[in-house]
Amino acid sequence: MKIRKSYANGEETKVFIYENKKEEAFVVAVPSIEWSNSFTYEETGEQLLKRLTISLNGTALEEQAAAELAQRIYQWTCEM
Repeated sequence: MKIRKSYANGEETKVFIYENKKEEAFVVAVPSIEWSNSFTYEETGEQLLKRLTISLNGTALEEQAAAELAQRIYQWTCEM
């Protein structure tokens, strides 16, 4: 499991990323906003980014902050 830090509006948010290589999937959680999501290696690109952004918009985050966090999550998981 990897723990990454994201900064938005002067606040630090911890993002927990678990990679299950056997099932070729990721589980991502942000406890501070009570959010989590999972996706497979097959889900990539704009479709995944859009899904993450929509999911994060349903939380306490503003629309711009949700889009930025979704982009960071996508980038971090691509690096793994």
